[in-house]
Amino acid sequence: MKRFGKRSFALLLLSCFMLISAACSNTPAAGESAVAAGSEPAKDPVKVVWWHSMSGELGTVADKLISDFNATHQDIQVEGVFQGTYDESLNKLKASLGAKSGPTMIQVYEIGSRFMMDTKAIRPVQDFMDAEAYDISSLEPNIKNYYTFDGKLHSMPFNSSNPILYYNKNAFKAAGLDPENPPKTYEEVAEAAKALTKGDQTGASFAIYGWFMEQFLANQGAELLNNGNGRTSPATASQVNNDAAVKTLEWWKKMLDDKVLLNLGRKTDDTKKAFAAGQVAMTLDSTASLRGIVSAAEGKFEVGTAFLPKPADGGEGGVIIGGASLWLMNNKSEEEQQAAWEFMKYLAEPQTQAYWHVNTGYFPVTTKAYDEPLVKENLEKYPQFQTAVDQLHQTKANLATQGAVMGVFPEARQLTETAIEEVLNGQKTPQEALDKAAQEISSKIETYNKTVK
Repeated sequence: MKRFGKRSFALLLLSCFMLISAACSNTPAAGESAVAAGSEPAKDPVKVVWWHSMSGELGTVADKLISDFNATHQDIQVEGVFQGTYDESLNKLKASLGAKSGPTMIQVYEIGSRFMMDTKAIRPVQDFMDAEAYDISSLEPNIKNYYTFDGKLHSMPFNSSNPILYYNKNAFKAAGLDPENPPKTYEEVAEAAKALTKGDQTGASFAIYGWFMEQFLANQGAELLNNGNGRTSPATASQVNNDAAVKTLEWWKKMLDDKVLLNLGRKTDDTKKAFAAGQVAMTLDSTASLRGIVSAAEGKFEVGTAFLPKPADGGEGGVIIGGASLWLMNNKSEEEQQAAWEFMKYLAEPQTQAYWHVNTGYFPVTTKAYDEPLVKENLEKYPQFQTAVDQLHQTKANLATQGAVMGVFPEARQLTETAIEEVLNGQKTPQEALDKAAQEISSKIETYNKTVK
């Protein structure tokens, strides 16, 4: 057998070492891709910027929902940015239109819907629903109806509420009224207010809030705007001076003149404080305020809740959804829009809506949330909320309860509040004040419509 020389033996050892190194090394051999078969380079998560108007405890709950979503969606990271009140947030959005500095999605109050559509800067969520056959059968019909325009859902319902009558059950009992049979009509409210007014207690107080007037009209089946409340075609005129509105303001003023109602101005917080202090026995407020109102009265008196009242001869109607929905901006990449849609779907899930409802007081936007143990336990603890649920479900769907839409809604609401003030202060009759408001609102609608192409 031929013997190896020293040089041959050295070359053999070097070859063996190189083979072993190649087998053990993570470095690919020549001609192989730098990425192992079947794997991809790590991608940064898609960032979604959400502008919202949830502050205080509401903001804390919103942050929790964002955190939970991010923890379970490693490929998407949502950043929530508080932008102030609904008005402030919408003004910031207006300033960002045409630039890339705006959000991926934004929470907008219900009365901003017409403006959002007219910007042409949004993408209807219906696009994503149709693409994946997303099931919307469990969305609350009256909430879904509000945000549906031309048969298309333009935004995703998120936080919804409506107004109810709050009353002091102890005061009712002391006045000889049945605390389990609250007033249902304007006439019954006025009679109850007389019986409840004694000593330092006044029968009622309603904040001067344009939203309440809108609700009073819908509850009588009356439309706030022409052209089907601005839904069959863009509104051109206000109808806030119709018979239903005049009748409402006459009732309101009569109670004030009879000294059975206090006028505490425009701030709902002021009427809430007066109610909690036992200064007034009845008030109007949002269903979203229920937990706070019940808690503020704890240890002092029991809070009752009732449907929003209407005239004894009022037409068929119900309440309009308040609150806000989520809008998707169309100037972001398809990937970013899709990521935002995933977050919207998460927010609409029954478990998410159950947590949101119980911790904020807003309605669940999906009926399936009522099957969640958390919601059932909450209804046992706060049975007053059943009134709000029943009122929503008993509302008759029509153009009045679907809600008015116009591009100048915030300004219109303020003009309505001015009219109410003028009547309560004795400056004008209900018809005079509402005629003036209707004329000014119609003028603003006309000016706005000219800006929309």
